[in-house]
Amino acid sequence: MNASEQEFKISSKGLQVGMYVSRLDRPWLATRYALEGRLIRSETDAHEIGKLCAYVYIDASRGISPDPRYILIDPPAKSAREQARREIRALRKTTWTDTQTFAEEIPQAEKAHHEIRVTIDEVMQDLQRGRNLQLDRLREGVDAMIESITRNPTAFSWLKEIKRKDGYAYHHALACSVWAASFGRHLGLNRDELSELALAGLLFDVGKSRVDSQIMVSHSPYDDVQHQTMRMHVQHSLDILNEASGVQVSQRIIDAVATHHERHDGSGYPHGLKNGSIPMFGRILGLIDSYDAMTNIRPHMGSRSPHQAVMHLYDARDQLFQAELVEQFIQTSGIYPTGSLVELTDGRVGVVTAVHSLKRLRPTVMLLLDADKRPLSEFASLDLGALPDEEGGRAALAIRSGLPQGAYGIDASQLFLD
Repeated sequence: MNASEQEFKISSKGLQVGMYVSRLDRPWLATRYALEGRLIRSETDAHEIGKLCAYVYIDASRGISPDPRYILIDPPAKSAREQARREIRALRKTTWTDTQTFAEEIPQAEKAHHEIRVTIDEVMQDLQRGRNLQLDRLREGVDAMIESITRNPTAFSWLKEIKRKDGYAYHHALACSVWAASFGRHLGLNRDELSELALAGLLFDVGKSRVDSQIMVSHSPYDDVQHQTMRMHVQHSLDILNEASGVQVSQRIIDAVATHHERHDGSGYPHGLKNGSIPMFGRILGLIDSYDAMTNIRPHMGSRSPHQAVMHLYDARDQLFQAELVEQFIQTSGIYPTGSLVELTDGRVGVVTAVHSLKRLRPTVMLLLDADKRPLSEFASLDLGALPDEEGGRAALAIRSGLPQGAYGIDASQLFLD
């Protein structure tokens, strides 16, 4: 929507009967208002919008003009790049450090992982039976997961990969929630913010439970009608959150769910918002959603290796996704994240079990196949970062390439059974 020449940004304290609100400080979709744009017809209207928004935009060509005392003037803009960097730095409220080793955290992470899997199962079954979303139960599972990830993020990330459950939608929801918590930890979000971001990651696609199941399991590319039907899952998700039982859904979660398919360049949906208009949690979840979708086998599409997915995100920086967020995410995941399959320069194949913060291209790998791609009788752990270099500083043994999920018939979930 093009801004009118008579559009003013004002404090919501200055709302009056007769004003026409053309824009809010959040997407209209994330509110109870069905249509974009609203004439203030009563003091009640003004009060309700004032409670919801810190500021709004008033179109004086369609209603009365605002009192000059309440007009907000944005400060002179710094360079867009510097503003974006400041925005990312402002997220850092906490510096998290590992308080448990990977081995120490695995038993606790396994317990939390089991609990949240069971909870997701029960909640999703309730939704399929037409019952309301039990948000308080999901929050309990998310809180246990957050406790584990703040102690050591690698353990839970490892478990989400090796304990995949049948069904793309199920695993995608849990994986995005784990990625959200891990990425938020890296960005320095505080405990409450981590919980909200992870919960939003678990819920942003919950509306797909109301999409025709034939579309969800289709192995063919979607036609235009199916695309439009699938896009309705955003509104379905918001409806489900609005009907949720238990604790109240925060506005930040609603905003994130409403905007996770919007894109930096305005090419997303449902409203074609551009980066500055997309809430930070919506931007984060949009990036995570795309990354995890690319690295998973979907009903209508194959998977990419994590390395290929990271390169795709990098190529899409400042187009689909904010460049600064892409760069930070790559620091979180590494080129070869925990749980990904890799082939070494000597031909052996393994799964990454740990990523070193200072040597991200030399993770610890559990070897699964020999150089002839035959299963090894025993799995051996190999720390590439601890191996000596050849003359000239070149690694004697390194990763040749990342592999997509299912390469060489490997199913990590069958290798490490409960």
